[in-house]
Amino acid sequence: ISWLGLTVLLNAERRAWGVWLAGGGLLLGALFFISHTVILGLGPDFASRGLEWWWRAGWVPLVAIPFVWYAIIAWYTGFLDVPLEPPDAKVKELRRRHQLWFFTTMILSVTLVSLLFFTSPLPTFSQAAQLNLSTQLQIGGLPLILLIYPLYILICIGLSLSALRYPMPSGRMMGDLARRRARPWLIAASSTLLLVSFLVGGLIAWAINSAQRSVLLYDVAAVSNTVGLWDLVIELLITAAVFMVGQAIVAYEIFTGKTLPRGELRRHWFNAVLLAMGFGSVVSLAFALQLRPIYSLIMATMLMIFFYALLGWRSYARREEYMRQLRPFLGSQHLYERLLDLPNSDAANSDMRATTNHLEHVLLAQVPSALDVSSLFQTFCSDVLNLRRAFLVPLGPMAPLVGPPLAFPRQEQIDLSKLNRVAAQFQEPELLCLPLDPAQSDGLLWAVPLWSERGLIGLFLLGPKHNDSLYTHEEIEIARASGERLIDTRASAQLARSLMLLQRQRLVESQLLDRRTRRVLHDDILPQVHAALIALGSEENHSGAPGNFSAIPDATNVLMATHRQISDLLREMPARSAPAVARIGLIAALHQLINDELPDAFDAVAWQVAAPAEELLRDLPQLTVEVLFYAAREAIRNAARYGRGQERERPLHLQISIEEEQGLVIQIGDDGVGIDSATKGQSSNGSRQGLSIHSTMLAVVGGTLETVSVPGEQTVVTLRLPTYEPVNALFPAR
Repeated sequence: ISWLGLTVLLNAERRAWGVWLAGGGLLLGALFFISHTVILGLGPDFASRGLEWWWRAGWVPLVAIPFVWYAIIAWYTGFLDVPLEPPDAKVKELRRRHQLWFFTTMILSVTLVSLLFFTSPLPTFSQAAQLNLSTQLQIGGLPLILLIYPLYILICIGLSLSALRYPMPSGRMMGDLARRRARPWLIAASSTLLLVSFLVGGLIAWAINSAQRSVLLYDVAAVSNTVGLWDLVIELLITAAVFMVGQAIVAYEIFTGKTLPRGELRRHWFNAVLLAMGFGSVVSLAFALQLRPIYSLIMATMLMIFFYALLGWRSYARREEYMRQLRPFLGSQHLYERLLDLPNSDAANSDMRATTNHLEHVLLAQVPSALDVSSLFQTFCSDVLNLRRAFLVPLGPMAPLVGPPLAFPRQEQIDLSKLNRVAAQFQEPELLCLPLDPAQSDGLLWAVPLWSERGLIGLFLLGPKHNDSLYTHEEIEIARASGERLIDTRASAQLARSLMLLQRQRLVESQLLDRRTRRVLHDDILPQVHAALIALGSEENHSGAPGNFSAIPDATNVLMATHRQISDLLREMPARSAPAVARIGLIAALHQLINDELPDAFDAVAWQVAAPAEELLRDLPQLTVEVLFYAAREAIRNAARYGRGQERERPLHLQISIEEEQGLVIQIGDDGVGIDSATKGQSSNGSRQGLSIHSTMLAVVGGTLETVSVPGEQTVVTLRLPTYEPVNALFPAR
């Protein structure tokens, strides 16, 4: 019980007056057990001033504990707190009644304790052992305190049961759930204490009746045996009540104010109970056998050694089990090997006469495989948390990289439209989790936020466990850390994979352009130039001969065709737009793109540019502006290429909107045929960069890309670049 009192005081989240009362009440109970043990150890035959002191000192906590217990229950059930909302008439009357009884019992308790301190309301221990109950304060020859005490206990314990029956709403998160879970334990403890109060009243009645009949009929040994039997039953019941209160404290954190119970605290409580039982058995055996003190000391030492060894063994076993469960998350995901899964360069270079299509196939055949974190997620939910259902939902700038939400079991589905309201409640990383309404959340119980330096990156939605037990604080922390690692690992792997794919595409473009340039120059342009030179030479040699046909027009046509081929070759080289963007800005570069490259692609182009967005664009780094331009260019080119579909005469209008909404938002929409799900993210022939690649590039600079298409009506591509503030609470400056 001392361990419980100190645990409540040291582990409380807020040390309100009720927490001090709860911890102090438990320590008062420990003081009573100390005095009780000393009295039993000295025995009724031992008369000394020290024994009398312990006899009177033990009555102080004995008198105070019933009121303290009622005060703790009344505070915990909310009757002594200021209500968060105006209560109705029934609740208001119930609160007023308990507050009145609280002050009444407090006055009664203070009065009884004052009598113990300033008067002699009790007989001495020697008198009590002989059933001589004469004292200074008597009514009808009986001690006043012995007449009041049984009624006082009944009132306090009865009021405690009444408060537990109709508790007030809790003001702390998950307080009502903790009360419902802990209520059976507290009711059982109060009922046990009620039984103790009846037994105490019966013991006092027996003592009074025996004293009134004849004290001489009872010797000290007989009185000791009878009182000892009553005392044994009462102490066993009090021990059971203490155990029930301990279960409520460690399993549901009812007094510490924690949102979730802690598994480590429960294990420490279990160890404390085992140690108390073992030590009590050793001490009882030593007293029963009347062993010498040296043997008692040896037995206690052996017990401590055995207990410490057992504790160390269980700690190492638990640590190894945790490491076994978490090893898949802490081990390597072989990302380096996946990225270096390069094609065989010898195969690409062995045949210099390979066709262009064959070269492209060889260089892009071995795309780096995506990192599969779904199996890790399944293992974590089943083996570590023992869940029935769970979802890992990526949010924010990492969502396009991570992909769709992960579900456990795999076939489970979730309505993502309900998550915006949940995600909006997480404003600070200090909030560990939020409870969910199972009826409105498809049976899910908890929403755990996942954070990075840029803010909220996901939600870990937890369903019930297979054994329907409460989540511990440690389990929520592990779920949070593992979820953040899974999202970060998947996003990093996808980012590296996309960048590697982009690099390979650049390599293919360079190789293909080099081969095509060589082929065109060698097979087409050089023979034509050579033919033109021969024709011009032939014209010079036969210019004086009469009737000869002039070869100059043919040579001119050949040179014009050659010039056209060279121009086409230069035009098909990758465009270098970065200098233009850096020089004239994003908006002017998009205007130039539409006017120069796509002048006839759209029937009309509507622009909507907000002034704050222009100011924000001027403050962005050049690299970020280039990434935005490339993504916007790809969206505009896709609209021009695929907007009309097979209907070449279909009207096509383009709308470009640039706004400032907690960052930069660029929307590019067209009223074309829409994008079929099978063709989303395909590359255009001009840039060979699909929207998926640009989504990756935007993620590098902290942005997102979203495509919404309605077949037959419209397609809208949205580029977002939020303004982030580092989450200093999670990532302090080093």
